[in-house]
Amino acid sequence: MAASDAADDSLYPIAVLIDELKNEDIQLRLNSIKKLSTIALALGVERTRSELIPFLTETIYDEDEVLLALAEQLGNFTPLCGGPEYVHCLLPPLESLATVEETVVRDRAVESLRQICALHSPADLENHFVPLVLRLAAGDWFTSRTSACGLFSVCYPRVSANVKADLRHNFRNMCQDDTPMVRRAAATKLGELAKVVELEYLKADLIPMFVNLAQDEQDSVRLLAVEACVSIATLLQQEDVEQLVMPTLRQCAEDKSWRVRYMVAEKFTELQKAVGPEITKTDLVPAFQSLLKDCEAEVRAAAAHKVRDFCQNLDSYQQESIIMNNILPYVKELVADPNQHVKSALASVIMGLSPILGKYNTIEHLLPLFLLQLKDDCPEVRLNIISNLDCVNEVIGIQQLSQSLLPAIVELASDAKWRVRLAIIEYMPLLAGQLGVEFFDEKLNTLCMTWLIDHVFAIREAATLNLKKLVEKFGPEWAQSTVIPKVIAMSRDQNYLHRMTCLFCINVLAEACGPDITAKHMLPTVLTMASDNVANVRFNVAKTLQKIGPILDMSCLQGQVKPVLDKLSGDTDVDVKYFATEAISGIPALG
Repeated sequence: MAASDAADDSLYPIAVLIDELKNEDIQLRLNSIKKLSTIALALGVERTRSELIPFLTETIYDEDEVLLALAEQLGNFTPLCGGPEYVHCLLPPLESLATVEETVVRDRAVESLRQICALHSPADLENHFVPLVLRLAAGDWFTSRTSACGLFSVCYPRVSANVKADLRHNFRNMCQDDTPMVRRAAATKLGELAKVVELEYLKADLIPMFVNLAQDEQDSVRLLAVEACVSIATLLQQEDVEQLVMPTLRQCAEDKSWRVRYMVAEKFTELQKAVGPEITKTDLVPAFQSLLKDCEAEVRAAAAHKVRDFCQNLDSYQQESIIMNNILPYVKELVADPNQHVKSALASVIMGLSPILGKYNTIEHLLPLFLLQLKDDCPEVRLNIISNLDCVNEVIGIQQLSQSLLPAIVELASDAKWRVRLAIIEYMPLLAGQLGVEFFDEKLNTLCMTWLIDHVFAIREAATLNLKKLVEKFGPEWAQSTVIPKVIAMSRDQNYLHRMTCLFCINVLAEACGPDITAKHMLPTVLTMASDNVANVRFNVAKTLQKIGPILDMSCLQGQVKPVLDKLSGDTDVDVKYFATEAISGIPALG
């Protein structure tokens, strides 16, 4: 009796799993899959191999979510089925998952197969893993053949010469498959396989595959061949690159599909490193020129993004002359490109040319371009230039920078269009950090204070936030000597809007300056303004006191703030009364 009870107990986990996996509730099925490792531990390694894994293999007809979780779990299942010696037991369920329709599930199954491949012994690879790869590669449905493409490179290095030849032959079939999806998968994995194949077979077998894929009728296949090109070029000698790879790469750079040209532009600096300086000079410089003046904006933008990196990687001996004669004329045209994405891409990297070209060339050739970009209609272009001013500053010095670019920034700061003024305000903390406190005080401080009395509310609001960011950058002492006196002076302005701006500034400055400076320098002004003859100012005094209350000490709150709020709560104006009462209840120490 006891023996049969024990048998029943040992069957219990698998019985529960079977029930849950057949349950109509997807969440329950998902949870049971996520608990597989616990169930396998309860069953032990032998029963996991003989019962659990066959059961999972047979029940692979479920929602994609459940299958995805299963594919993930099986990748970490090796210890639960008895270790590397028995890892091949996991292949049947993963093989089934690698053939399902949903791409995410297939990809995860392939990932798990790649993971457990390394745990197979060479003999198990040839007896179990390679036959699985070949079965997938010969599958009727494209789904299994696309999955097979990701498995060739992981098993290739550890099998015998005959099996290697078989794998290469099958991979060639994948590259020539009738279905574009399979050829795409093969093109994606070609570079990976190239890294593990012997050099003689790389030249004899893989490069012909690469050439065919790069001439495929589908542009989605051709563009993936560009990625393989980088891996292959890295593995070959200079003369082999010239002979075997460059003719195909030249074709890709002039491909009729913009997507392929875009991919060449996207991978350009990687290609440059792979082919070396000599081929860069003879082939890649002309190719880069044609990409920079491509008829498609997306291609020009991708190439523009690479300008700095391409120039940095040029052979230092010829670097300056190549940039000045071959690249800069095209860059000048892009500064006035009709497409804002192209201009923005260029603006994000163009400043990086300064350190490469040196002081004279920067002043002579680049500064005029920066000025044009600073005045560009597109705010992103202007932001990208201002964000990278420190590159130029290091090369030409702050004096030259202030003479050439700052007048343009100051001009934009008082632009008739308020949105332009707003954009400059937003860049100001960035600029301040790059220029330093002394230079900022001399050139830009007045500008920041002028914005506080702008006739557009959005500008005044942004200017107050700007002050807070500047104080965070330069410190409370700077605020005390430079900003606070000017803010307090606004409390006596004739225009009530400016008096209100004074309160808005105190709201944001109090937090940045801390309790001492707030109580000593700003609180007295707020309390005085409680007697203002404009109700809007008085109720904003109540709001300010509520805002700065939490950082003031108890004696200050009871002795100075409370009497003023009590007085305001008996005001003749209904709004002032309301906000004063709100402030009293909103400051815990006064409640």
